[in-house]
Amino acid sequence: MRRFLLALAVALSALLFVPQAASAHVERPSYWPDPTADCAVAPCAGGAVPTARSLSSALDRSKPGKTRVVCKSNSLKLVKKSIRKAREDGYYIRPSDHRALGKKAAAKLLRINKALFERCKYKEIQPAVTASGNNDRVVIMPGMYLEPTSRSKPTYDARCAKYHTHSDSGDPGAMSHEAQLRCPNDANLIAIIGRDLGKGMKADPDPALENRLGIPNPGKCIRCNFQLEGSGVSADDVIIEAGDPKAGDSGPSAAGHKKDVGIFVDRADGVVLRNIKIRHAREHGIYVIETDGYLFDRFKAYYAGAYGVLSFVGDHGVVQNCDAKGSGDSGIYPGSGAPSLLANRDTGFYPTARYSQYYRFCDSHHNTGGFSGTNSHGTLIYANNFYDNALGLTTDVFTAAGHPGFPQAGNVIDGNNFYSNNFNPFKPGSDVVPFIPAPVGSGLWLAGGNENIVKNNRFYDNWRYGTMIFAVPDATVCGPILGDTETPIPGCNPIGISTSYGNKTFNNKMGVAPNGDVRPNGTDFWWDAFPTNTGNCWWGNTAAPGKKVSTNTMLPSCSSGTKPNQSVGLGNVLGEAELVACLAGLQLGGYPGGTDGLCTWAVTPKKPGSAAAKAAASSTKVSDQQMKVMSAFCKAGLGQRTCKPYKQGLDAVGLLNMVLGPLLPGNVKPGPTSTKPLSMYTCSWWNKATPSAQLEIIQRIRNMNGKQVQGGNKAVGYGSLLKDNAAKQLFDGRCTSGYSGGFALYKIYGAAAAFTAANQ
Repeated sequence: MRRFLLALAVALSALLFVPQAASAHVERPSYWPDPTADCAVAPCAGGAVPTARSLSSALDRSKPGKTRVVCKSNSLKLVKKSIRKAREDGYYIRPSDHRALGKKAAAKLLRINKALFERCKYKEIQPAVTASGNNDRVVIMPGMYLEPTSRSKPTYDARCAKYHTHSDSGDPGAMSHEAQLRCPNDANLIAIIGRDLGKGMKADPDPALENRLGIPNPGKCIRCNFQLEGSGVSADDVIIEAGDPKAGDSGPSAAGHKKDVGIFVDRADGVVLRNIKIRHAREHGIYVIETDGYLFDRFKAYYAGAYGVLSFVGDHGVVQNCDAKGSGDSGIYPGSGAPSLLANRDTGFYPTARYSQYYRFCDSHHNTGGFSGTNSHGTLIYANNFYDNALGLTTDVFTAAGHPGFPQAGNVIDGNNFYSNNFNPFKPGSDVVPFIPAPVGSGLWLAGGNENIVKNNRFYDNWRYGTMIFAVPDATVCGPILGDTETPIPGCNPIGISTSYGNKTFNNKMGVAPNGDVRPNGTDFWWDAFPTNTGNCWWGNTAAPGKKVSTNTMLPSCSSGTKPNQSVGLGNVLGEAELVACLAGLQLGGYPGGTDGLCTWAVTPKKPGSAAAKAAASSTKVSDQQMKVMSAFCKAGLGQRTCKPYKQGLDAVGLLNMVLGPLLPGNVKPGPTSTKPLSMYTCSWWNKATPSAQLEIIQRIRNMNGKQVQGGNKAVGYGSLLKDNAAKQLFDGRCTSGYSGGFALYKIYGAAAAFTAANQ
């Protein structure tokens, strides 16, 4: 029994399952770019989504910019083969978009490629990019590109360390813009660096500015309005391989990776990337940061360790016609998008309300998550297919420190299909190596987000939940932090910081496929109804003919959305207990086995409508145990704001008061300060590390997670923390399962702290 209680205390202190599905990446201090066009270069760069130049225009020397051609010796042979196959069988932009190639279009494409081959002077892509300037373009002819010169460059090169900067956490090893400029292939197979250093050749300020609106010293354009494209029939013809080519289009994720990022785009306003395939990067297939104006079109991103395509603090961006699969975190990720849409935006910086990013016409499938976005803002997610993931889509507010724009708000999710998200990457032998946990069988969740719109979508055949909406009340604190010298944020009021307000869910079709087949979700809509949350409304959602929409609690319609003030959360203790207790179940039993006595989330759900699913739904055994776990969690003093509305009612239910015991021996001192990126420190590392090395990483992650949380132009609080002993327990427990080796420790920590808030 004592062992059971200790394990339960570990799980409760961690509260690690729910928020982790979209925990965010560690970044340099980042700033939203100036949304107006930079007309120091002609034509102007940024200020709008760029327009792709046609492939044929690459041969027109009268057009602005110079074209550089990259090819293989057999490129013409490959393009002829691809054209012949496309004429006979067509070709795929993505699994749901099959197209034909007409006779005239085929002849034109072959003529263009023959002319390009005559101009080819490069065998690798990076030298052609490096030689390019503003308005230039690089055309890549069909073939596989391993980039041997880039691969030969050392990663985490000590000679580049002098250009590193402190992250928002104070961590010293973040790669600054200057580091990317001077050492472009340290972390990246291909790097497109769009701007030089700023006035006086000065690097970005260190420490970073509190106001993140506008890059403080952006530098002149050196590679703006740049276009990188393949010349084949489709993205399948030009393969950029960041890992093991023998793995092909399959896994495992990050197979044989040689670089962290496949294609990295930094401050390259007006960039266009299209018609290429990227595979097996350690972290991200394509990664764009601090860029105003980008278009990524007709590309495929396969089997990255974390994200297939990642955009961060970007503006005027479009990602479309893509195929993203096999990523350990999510296929597509727009994080901290420019907050340009809602009424509370900074109207001096964003005078007109508009979307900052568009993600459309993509198939994201067979990933741990289809889509994720920490603190994402103003993003239109339209006409995509999210299927065969563990979790279809998530937005969240976790790991808030280092991700400007807290809290997440203002996304529109419109006209998508969320279906059959029942893939379990945690089973032995999975070709997807999970970078994070996820709740198998769920279509979508909004974790702590505000003023999002979910409309005109289809949710079907998701065996656990269609959608989930819940609050994260312990995500930030005002300070001081665990007795540290950090002073409270002036005017900070965490209770007033909204998480899960004003979300609208309407006109969605639940449990029925486009062809009319009835394919129910486990439960269509799940809501925590957290007390005092307001403005969350559901209306006009329909089920299959003769069926009813299913919910876990009563959902307010707000008079068809016209009176949002009619929606006030009154509490859902069973829902809150489910969030808490499922963590204990996972921790005690290990994933994917779980402990059915506490939680059924640990295994792939039974198919809705089956006898096994009906039997599970009729049992109260699980909910009874979850209430006991919730009581224990609250009595232990964890999650104070999470527990406050429920504590009195739980007093008569619970288990023993549980206190975290010291697991770090008193004589352990932190090891030498490490400098590698925190993403390198995984459960596999933890299980082999000495106690002193473990303590050093705990404190390094603690410093990262507890720094200021940026709301945009000012700080709104500090990130939540765990005590060091609790973090030790968290990692010891979470890293025991065989599936967890690839999990990044900072992700586990950030998600756990967001619910427990030990530094209140």
